[in-house]
Parts: sequence; C-alpha cells; structure tokens
Amino acid sequence: MSTTAAPVQTRAILRAEPDLVPARGGRRAIVLHRLLALADFCGAFVAVLIASTIAGMSAPDAAVVSSACALLMPVLAFCSGLYAADDLRAWATGVPDLKRLLFATLVFSWPLFALASGSGVQHPGVITVIGTILVLLLVASGRAVARAIAHRSDVLRERTAIVGSGLVAAELVQTLRLHREFGLEPVGVVEDAEHHRSVHELPRLGSLDELSQVLRRDEVDRVIIAFSRASHTQLLKAIRACRDARVPVHVVPRLFEFLDGARALDHVGGMPLLSLGVPRLPRAARATKRALDTVAAGAGLVVCAPLFAAIAIAIKLESRGPVFFRQVRGGRGGRSFELVKFRSMYADADDRKAELQDANEMPGGVMFKIRRDPRITGVGRVLRRFSLDELPQLWNVVRGDMSLVGPRPLVLTETEWLDEDWHARRSDLRPGLTGPWQVYGRSDVPFQAMLRFDYQYVAGWSLARDLEILCFTLPAVLAGRGAY
Repeated sequence: MSTTAAPVQTRAILRAEPDLVPARGGRRAIVLHRLLALADFCGAFVAVLIASTIAGMSAPDAAVVSSACALLMPVLAFCSGLYAADDLRAWATGVPDLKRLLFATLVFSWPLFALASGSGVQHPGVITVIGTILVLLLVASGRAVARAIAHRSDVLRERTAIVGSGLVAAELVQTLRLHREFGLEPVGVVEDAEHHRSVHELPRLGSLDELSQVLRRDEVDRVIIAFSRASHTQLLKAIRACRDARVPVHVVPRLFEFLDGARALDHVGGMPLLSLGVPRLPRAARATKRALDTVAAGAGLVVCAPLFAAIAIAIKLESRGPVFFRQVRGGRGGRSFELVKFRSMYADADDRKAELQDANEMPGGVMFKIRRDPRITGVGRVLRRFSLDELPQLWNVVRGDMSLVGPRPLVLTETEWLDEDWHARRSDLRPGLTGPWQVYGRSDVPFQAMLRFDYQYVAGWSLARDLEILCFTLPAVLAGRGAY
C-alpha cells in the first residue's frame, strides 16, 4: 500500500494521548487551531506595535499595549467561532472565516482604543485606525501561512477509505489527489465486489461487512461513500460502524453534479431533504453584477497600468511579434467576441496547436499538459504560471464582453461539443476572467467537469458566490494549481 500518510509509530503516539486527541478526525484540527492561535497572537502584537510606534508611543508603553492586545486577539477569535469549525473546508481554506475575522477585528478596535487612551498618547484614534487595519491584514496573512504549514505536514494527512468503486469513486480519488490542501490520502477501496480498475489501482481493503475491522487494521481516519453498489441497509450499517469508531464519514449524494448551492431542511415528517431552488437571474442582480464588473475592472486597469507596461516591454524584448494575443471565443447568449491576452508564445507558433494548447481539455479526454512546450516563451511561462497573461481581459470586462466571475470562455472548437440542453445554461451569464474552473484547478479540470462547474455556478449564482470565488482565486493562482 503506497501512501504519504504518517508512520504507524507516530499515529500510535497520537492515539496514546486520549485527552489530547478526542477523535481520529480531531487531532489535526487541534494542531491547526494552535497554529491559528499563534498567528492571531503574533499578528496582533506586530500590528499594534507598528501602530504604536507610528503614533509616537514610548517603547515601554507600546510593549505593554501590544502584549495586552496580542493576548486579547485569540480570545476574540475564539468567541467569534474562528476555532470552532473542524470540517474539511475550514482545514483547506480560511476564506469562509473572513466575515468572522472582520467582526472580531472590529470588536478588537474598542479595547485597542481604550488601551491607547489609557497610555496617555496624544492621538489614540491614529493607533486604533492603523492598528485595526494592520491586525486584519497581518492576522489574515498569518492564518494563511499557518494553513500552508499544516498542509505540508504528511503527519497530518488523513488516511481515507473510499466506499464504492465506480466512475464516481475514480473521480473522487483523482480530485483528492489533485487538491492536496484538503489533506486526504486515499488508501483503498471498501466494496463487496471487485472494484473498477479506474480507481487508480487502489487496493481493496475488504467488504462492507468487514468495515469495522478495516478501520482498525488500516488505521483509517476518514471514510467517503461514493455511489457504492451496496444496499441501503449495508450503507446504514457502514455509517454506524464509522460513528462507533469515531471516524468521520461523508457521502457523495446522488445527482451531485447539480447540488451546488443546495440548502438543507431539518426534516419533512422526519426525512432530511436537500432543497434546490429555482434558478433566477433578475434584472437587479444582473445590473449589480455589471456595476461591480465595471468599477472593479476599471480600477484594475488603472492600478495595473505599470505592470502592463513592464510585461509589454518584456514580451517585445524577448521575441518578435505583437504584445497581445487575440482569439474569438463564445460569449453570453451564444454571441462571440474577441478575447485579449498577453502573447505567451512565439509569433510563428502554429495557430492550430496554439488553440489546442490554450484549451483546457478537448472532450475526447486528451489533456494538453505540456510543461515545457518549445512554442512558449520564457516570459510566457511566467505569465501563465501566475495567470498574468489573462490581465488584458479586464478590458473585455469593461467592454461588457466578459465578467470578473463567470463560466470559462470557450474557444469555438469547444463550443461545438455542447450538445446537451443543459449546456446552454452556461451562456446565460457572461464568461468570466475567473470562475469555478480557475479555483478548482484550471488546466487540471477535465472538460466535462468544467461544464458541470459552470452549470452549477450559473444555476446557483449570487453576488456572495462571486465574492467568494474572487477571494479563492488569488490563493489558487499563487499555488499554481493547473498552470500549464
């Protein structure tokens, strides 16, 4: 069995401390919470110390005020629920915690003002304003670093058993291996029958009736049920076995392709339900989205003007040809438009190959992951690595061809493969500079999965969803997932 999970000896030590580790799935949450608390403490201390120095506070007073604030910040974070979430999403990213962090920071400003006033400094308001802004920035950055440290620890990766062996299970395994930030390492399949070869050659750990023994023998930390052939009674028994062993269990629901944005009801006559609302794109929502696009993209063009000039000079110095690459793409309502990017290939590159290389994946299943394509310039590799070649599309956003967030703008050869009725829904909104396909792995996302992401996005669109994707985009770009 080949995994990157922790050694057995390390796990035995962890399990030998029941007071420290309340459950298998909780031990890494404890580590993460401690790292986050340290980030909160250090971020608050440094932020207030900088603000106090700027405001002219004496060194002893600045040290006292900074220390008091550093001790206060983890308390406020705890009261705001910033250490409460132990789910997979909270482990992978801190974006969902931004609202709580903002609330904790606003509350933090009041005791900061009181401490600054008590120190006798001439302008306590200056310390409060500067300190609050710095606390938000430094604590958020520190929390991102804390998660990055936790994600790199093999000891904290959880051994995950997959119940099921079909194509959905295979897609699940591929997703877990691609998105290592969730910290799940697939170690085997639990299924009564021989499993499908497409499950990446994972070993069969046993049958569902043997799940209790499998959990102990293979030191399984988490179980995911993905469309097993087992009966309803067998699956209920499997879930009970996981709960008895205090192992977290997840279930991939049927029709999962269309459940993005689903909301849970408590029960109807004792039966839990997932409620899917009717997709609506009212004029007010469209107008709000367009206003946000125009203002943000216009501001982005102004702020990025020096960067644009530097990139243009670098492109011209390295190779002959135009600065910009232009290509016709499919837009909203089936209308086409000319997309603008920084040129990342030599000007004499074969047009057809360039088009295929730029495409995410053709529906036939062939991925174009050529990391050292000789047609890509040295500057182009850097631009693609950090998605800087996409920045001129801000002009497409201002023009109204695109949106900041939306479905992926497809090349015309790809639009020919959209042969199902639900595919047409993706053109209800303008294509986006970023979107679910960007967040979930860019070129690593298969074509059909990308279409599903786009449908889910359009069907469940909201302004909050757009803001969430924008927040997720920067970490995804910096991590370089799917950049080819």
